[in-house]
Amino acid sequence: MDKRVEATTHQAASVMAPLSHEDIRSILLGIMLAMFLAALDQTIVATAMPTIGRELGDVAHLPWVVTSYLLAATAVTPLYGKLADIHGRRVVLLSGIVVFMLGSIACALAPSLWLLVVARFIQGLGGGGLIALAQTIVADMVQPKERGRYQVYIASVFMASSLLGPVLGGVIAERLHWSVIFWINLPLGAVAYMMTSSSLKRLPRHERPHKLDLLGALLITAATMTLLLALSWGGMLYPWLSAPIGGLVLLSLVLWLAFAWRLRSAEEPLIPLDILANPVVRMGTIAAGFGMGTFIGLTIYLPVYFETVAGLSAASSGLGLLPLTVGTVIGATVSGRAMTRLTHYRRVPVAGLVVALIGMAVLTLYAGAMPLVPFCLLLGLVSLGLGTMLPVATVSIQNAVLPHQLGTATGTANFFRQIGGALIVALFGAIILGGIGASGAGLSHETLSLGGVDRATMILLFQYVFAATFAGFACALIFLLRMKELPLRSGTAQAAKAMTGD
Repeated sequence: MDKRVEATTHQAASVMAPLSHEDIRSILLGIMLAMFLAALDQTIVATAMPTIGRELGDVAHLPWVVTSYLLAATAVTPLYGKLADIHGRRVVLLSGIVVFMLGSIACALAPSLWLLVVARFIQGLGGGGLIALAQTIVADMVQPKERGRYQVYIASVFMASSLLGPVLGGVIAERLHWSVIFWINLPLGAVAYMMTSSSLKRLPRHERPHKLDLLGALLITAATMTLLLALSWGGMLYPWLSAPIGGLVLLSLVLWLAFAWRLRSAEEPLIPLDILANPVVRMGTIAAGFGMGTFIGLTIYLPVYFETVAGLSAASSGLGLLPLTVGTVIGATVSGRAMTRLTHYRRVPVAGLVVALIGMAVLTLYAGAMPLVPFCLLLGLVSLGLGTMLPVATVSIQNAVLPHQLGTATGTANFFRQIGGALIVALFGAIILGGIGASGAGLSHETLSLGGVDRATMILLFQYVFAATFAGFACALIFLLRMKELPLRSGTAQAAKAMTGD
């Protein structure tokens, strides 16, 4: 056996002493609060944006407030994972919280929209890795066999932020001042910092001496940003076939090719080739990318359906998303708990995705003709089925890599999920905007909701969107079926055996 593997195996056996339930709960509370910071920030800002635009005197460039955060947060996600494997989870998580809080202060004090955009970019640099780091920390604490049940806590954070964010954002913008949206991050961030700073000292450590591939990090960051800019501007600010969008896509392609070359030539690439070559990681990441990416696209455009087809108000259309959010958490809960008891744990998400496919087929056939209550119930069933896949994909990926690669693998998986979401949101936008004959200049989701397009046309377009959703879930199911179902490790001995490749 290779001496380095022997040393690593010995380290895993000696360091991974089981934490008590109280230790795990203490650490979980801290990282859940850190995650809540990043998750709440997206939902709470969205409802306050019209007020921000009016008060800062620039409504035309408001989308940059969201885009700048998305650019930064997505680009740094794989970098956070690598840094966590090099320097440990605690210092990287605490650094992310600090940067996020500094960005929040800059946002609250911003005197103009463009300074707010810059501040939001800083916020994204801090918040981009919090979710992936939280999943990595759960993996450090709990063996894969028991990990599914703790992934449910992460899903609950997203549900809470989805429910509270829009309400808080609207109330704060209307009753107080929009800057309060960012000021409240300071006490939340301070509490998260104090809780995680002390509790994470008890966390098992798996980091190794690594080198950070700075050129690789620069290339993947630039490639991601140019791609996301093209996806954000295409069909909205510029037509898809315009020179600016084509130039951005071409530049992104060149940068991605350069990053691929760097992966093969670097002494220690940003994303190790053995992680990318791992069939479980590859298939699990693609399956989750299709499933979660399609889900994100659906949540972006369903409010447009509720307003233009169902005739709901803007406030009520937000409530229409509740079945989608709640169903996902319930599905993740059921699947996570089943993983602790079932040998063939993949059967639960396979059945769940079949249910989601049946639900989407019904929605596609009866879009516009189905009453609101059955429509929402069917949405809940679809999201419940999709939710069963989320903990299985995450835990399977983490179960298939070495402990010292957990941060990199988890960050990489989350990164490609976000890229998948951006691509599918752009696809859905192209379906709707192309269907109404829009030139793509200056059109937004809000414009669609003002009633400028007849209901029959919107029904037809959403049948195409729901059919595309069906296709996305079908791809998720295909790649999930291709993902090898490895036995979930449940103890130190199994962890050591897995690390030797036996």
